[in-house]
Amino acid sequence: MTTRRDFLRSAGLLTAAAAILNPFELFAQRGGKALNGSKGGSKTMVLTYTPYDAQLRHVFTIANSSRTTTQLVLTEIAWDGYVGYGEASMPPYLGETQASVIDFLKKIDLSRFSSPFEIQDILAYVDAIASNNTAAKAAVDIALHDLVGKLIGQPWWKIWGFNPATTPNTSFTIGLDTEEVVKEKTREASPYKVIKVKLGKDEATDKMMINTIRSVTDTVICVDANQGWKDKHYALEMINWLNEKNVNMIEQPMPKLLLDEAAWITENSPLPIIADEACQRLTDIYKLKGAYNGINIKLMKCTGMREARDMVTLAKSFHMKIMIGCMTETSCAISAAAQIAPETEWADLDGNLLIANDVFKGMLIVDGKVTLSDLPGIGAVKL
Repeated sequence: MTTRRDFLRSAGLLTAAAAILNPFELFAQRGGKALNGSKGGSKTMVLTYTPYDAQLRHVFTIANSSRTTTQLVLTEIAWDGYVGYGEASMPPYLGETQASVIDFLKKIDLSRFSSPFEIQDILAYVDAIASNNTAAKAAVDIALHDLVGKLIGQPWWKIWGFNPATTPNTSFTIGLDTEEVVKEKTREASPYKVIKVKLGKDEATDKMMINTIRSVTDTVICVDANQGWKDKHYALEMINWLNEKNVNMIEQPMPKLLLDEAAWITENSPLPIIADEACQRLTDIYKLKGAYNGINIKLMKCTGMREARDMVTLAKSFHMKIMIGCMTETSCAISAAAQIAPETEWADLDGNLLIANDVFKGMLIVDGKVTLSDLPGIGAVKL
């Protein structure tokens, strides 16, 4: 049986080898083969993209909006017979659309780079093309990481030296709805050990949501207020009430710009307070120290896996807790985010479970827990 020491030793040796050896030599030493069985191809990276609409199993409602679909753009980067898969997900509040993502992707010229192993340079170039466009950038980042992982022949959790045994349970999200529908959704969530509840509409609705779920199950709840509480005293009253309902954390109780109010709530709250909308990218973490107990990292907000990994390092240096989250996404982007899950306290990786037309299979939830595979890259396979 593989011990933790054996795992860390092998993961550490792999990471060290990747830094020292030519990646092709490392791959050859492991007897690697192209995942798609290719015998070679163009040594020029080719980026392709396709718009796709994710169909939600239920109407998805948060404090200020509802929707039945989410716009996606699926990406592929091909090189030397290998293909990496990526994805952009655009819930309306991000301000991106399929048209804006495709317009951004058209500006990218990967032929200026000699190989996909130039990850740092490639993604710095992509990030500098235009401001914002974070989901579009994530679509390139994920596909590039998937491609390089396949070339090396290892999943990214192993390349990074993470321990897959330390992944948390994922939450299953229940959006705002009527009592009967909430009960139905709660029963559907029975395989999961954590339920995520969207609050922030008004006191009556918020308490109805929690009390309705509690009429069905005692499962642990994490709450996302989506900036819906506008007064810090009211927010703290709600948090104290929720603390008695087996709730384990609160995401974004107040509008993201109210940092002083968030700091006051964090200081007085019996529950951890996590920044979501207030934490988009790496540079945001500096100003959030002391105002929140932790951050929610989402690939679509931070431009992808490279920056998400850096955010983990910085947040840990500030002794902040970490949640890995998602938008409504296929198993492609969910599997990419899952590579970071071993380093987090909480996971909210249910975006693929909320859609009816997933076009990938990837990271699995086993007995409620994020479970990583040994498939190379991000561990997602196109259906």
